[in-house]
Amino acid sequence: MNKVVEERTKRTEWYRDARFGMFIHWGLYSIPARGEWLRSREELTKEEYEPFMDEFYAEDYNPREWAKLAKEAGMKYAVLTAKHHDGFCLYDTKLTDFKSTNAPCKRDLVQEFLDAFRAEGIKVGLYFSVIDWRHPDYPHYGDMHHPMRNHPECSNENRNFDRYLEFMFGQIKELLTNYGKLDLMWFDFSYGNMKCDTWKADKLIEMVRSIQPWLIIDNRLEGSAEDAGSIRTLNPTPYSGDFASPEQMIPPAGLRDEGGNPIPWEACITLNNHWGYASADHHYKSAKMVIHMLVECVSKGGNLLLNVGPDAKGNIPEESVKILQEVGCWMKKNHRSIYGCGYAELPKPEWGRFTRNGNKLYAHVMEEQVGAICLENMAGKIEKMRLVSDNSEIKETFFWNLKEYAENAFFFFDSTPHAEMDCYPLPDENDTVVEIFLKE
Repeated sequence: MNKVVEERTKRTEWYRDARFGMFIHWGLYSIPARGEWLRSREELTKEEYEPFMDEFYAEDYNPREWAKLAKEAGMKYAVLTAKHHDGFCLYDTKLTDFKSTNAPCKRDLVQEFLDAFRAEGIKVGLYFSVIDWRHPDYPHYGDMHHPMRNHPECSNENRNFDRYLEFMFGQIKELLTNYGKLDLMWFDFSYGNMKCDTWKADKLIEMVRSIQPWLIIDNRLEGSAEDAGSIRTLNPTPYSGDFASPEQMIPPAGLRDEGGNPIPWEACITLNNHWGYASADHHYKSAKMVIHMLVECVSKGGNLLLNVGPDAKGNIPEESVKILQEVGCWMKKNHRSIYGCGYAELPKPEWGRFTRNGNKLYAHVMEEQVGAICLENMAGKIEKMRLVSDNSEIKETFFWNLKEYAENAFFFFDSTPHAEMDCYPLPDENDTVVEIFLKE
């Protein structure tokens, strides 16, 4: 095994078991409440954007409530935006005055987040943007994303990118040395020629590993949501990342390298249509859809990192809270079909999906069927079956109208006499999970 892959496999053991995490996008953009890319999209000047800092009170911020919600939802890790593209820091950096400790809230929001989530036993990660639209040495005019990209008066003539990199490295080092043991760093993001050597990615990873060697890192020092980079090859670079990060979609068949070997990955997906708080966006995904998304990710060997966008006061929207609580009710009963599970290496069944952990196969039945539930080509392979939610017995059926399809196994959720003659609703309309113990 390639050394980079071998080390990646060891580092990501907990991550591949966890399967479900919370992404939290929070910052000044929650005040105008039109999404986190507001400054770029609307081409706001520094003078137009920075006054929002004077309104950042975060008076309702209570990360202990966030952590309890994440735990209730069944999430095993959480990632907070320590700094987004606008350059505003939620921690007490010594390298800029554009930070929460200088805002009216006067709080190190990152430290409070880490303390609260660690107290709940949740793994902690920090998001850090290698882009910084505020820094004077970051390219302005002509950069494809910078708010001043169309302003020739913002010439790049006197900008020193090496000086910017020194600043960027310094801020990352602060997070790695001042906040205790972290579990994950989520760097965002590369584009065009702004990737790999531009970020001095080899030296950056060397620094990260020298301080916290166990830390797992995403793939966006050389990739983005558009291109996973060399993590999908047989010879990934040292800065290829420990996991791939497809965004706002779930890969059709999961992610594997060129040799067909599974690689760690997570789909980062918003709960509504924005990452940062957007007051007019009430198009939320249902709890049922979130459950199906999570199961789909796990069935394809991946994780789901589900985003919430707190408002300017620090409240996670009520719609988000309700959805996560409903997901939590399902997870409480069915979590063993998620944690530690992955590819079943079986075709997708027409009624739902499979996940697997060793000799335990989990049938996620999401659609009612006419007659018995069919387990294709599994006749003679099943030792026993149980309904995961309550451990009640599910019996394999050999009813008369199934004899022509003897290569398959079948079951009903109601095994009382003559129940096979009828159709019944699924015990759990979100996803009814059956644990299938396979013969050794």
